[in-house]
Amino acid sequence: MSAHCQVTGRKPSFGKSVSHSHRRTNRRWNPNIQRRRYYLPSEDRYVTLSVSTKGIKTIDRDGIEAVVARLRAQGERI
Repeated sequence: MSAHCQVTGRKPSFGKSVSHSHRRTNRRWNPNIQRRRYYLPSEDRYVTLSVSTKGIKTIDRDGIEAVVARLRAQGERI
């Protein structure tokens, strides 16, 4: 699943695009997913995560060690 944030779990959302004549067509809102490399000092290695911009802010706030520990507690492989 490419458009999926590993930290926040954000996925694309779906809806309708409404034109001026009020015709409706399907559209989707994609999260802003970035592939970022983070250094884990405790394991002395780098990990690559697919994170949204909100996930990047979460990592900046809580720290990469806490976020990786939370992901492993959820059962995700890193």
